[in-house]
Amino acid sequence: MKKILVTGASGFIGSHLVEYLVQKNYDVIAFDRYNINNDWGNLERSKYINDFEMILGDIRDYDSVYNVVKKSDTIFHLAALIGIPYSYISPIAYIKTNVEGTYNILESSKNLNIQNTIITSTSEIYGSAVSYPISEKHSIIGQSPYAASKISADQLALSYNLSFNLPIKIIRPFNCYGPRQSARAIIPTIISQLLSNNKNVRLGNLNTIRDLTYVTDLCDAYLKIYKSKKTTGHIVNAGTNKAYSVKDLFYKLSNQLNISKKITIDKQRVRPQKSEITKLICDNRKIISMTNWKPKIDLDKGLKITIDWFKENKDFIKSKSYNV
Repeated sequence: MKKILVTGASGFIGSHLVEYLVQKNYDVIAFDRYNINNDWGNLERSKYINDFEMILGDIRDYDSVYNVVKKSDTIFHLAALIGIPYSYISPIAYIKTNVEGTYNILESSKNLNIQNTIITSTSEIYGSAVSYPISEKHSIIGQSPYAASKISADQLALSYNLSFNLPIKIIRPFNCYGPRQSARAIIPTIISQLLSNNKNVRLGNLNTIRDLTYVTDLCDAYLKIYKSKKTTGHIVNAGTNKAYSVKDLFYKLSNQLNISKKITIDKQRVRPQKSEITKLICDNRKIISMTNWKPKIDLDKGLKITIDWFKENKDFIKSKSYNV
């Protein structure tokens, strides 16, 4: 059986992807950052904990990456720093993790002749779009150090395809949500504050608009891109072609929870004006035409599943503090 390596495996999307692949009977190696406590993050309590191999290392270290890649046939590369606010504080951390980490994956894949390497991009690199929905042909601009690091990683991956004929694929997810997501993200932020004893819900820009994909639908997009020969050498968006504002999400979640609170604008949660991206809406025609992928879970259903999980796992989040 072919072995699929998932980097960033203990993160939000990575942990769901590991479990999704296990459910589909794939042999999975989960790779995440070494720590002395042997903590597997979101996979620590997984009901599939005995069904995958966990290896801890460092995506920034070539030897560590090479040694795990040589045990694999396919790579789903998700390991990255993703928090945009922290990228303002430490841009170099994003260069080392997102750019050098991707280099280590690409170089290992080249040297070991890996025939299916999937690199994870982000819709953030489209910046403030000039047309909607946003297709893969849209211009790109780094409006945050995070976005700039992901642009660099994407371009490096494309260069390995063109220069060395490495069969890479790039999946470019728009925003994703679901159980286990960090409270740094907007939906868990709202849910956790609505469920807390806080009188108000502290938010940033209420008018930003995002295209939201439920996490298992995104996992299915990864799998379909992996299976498709047509996607080799291509960038492929993954999103729903529907979008909602932060204010929309607040009222949807308030209604589902039947909890009424006032909103307080927290300046700490507002991006610098020139770095803010007001609207991201996915043009998903390419992934549909290449793979027949379509999202199955609409926003209302996905929010209900997410709310139920957070109700059952209140210890997962800290609603009183804001973590960049």
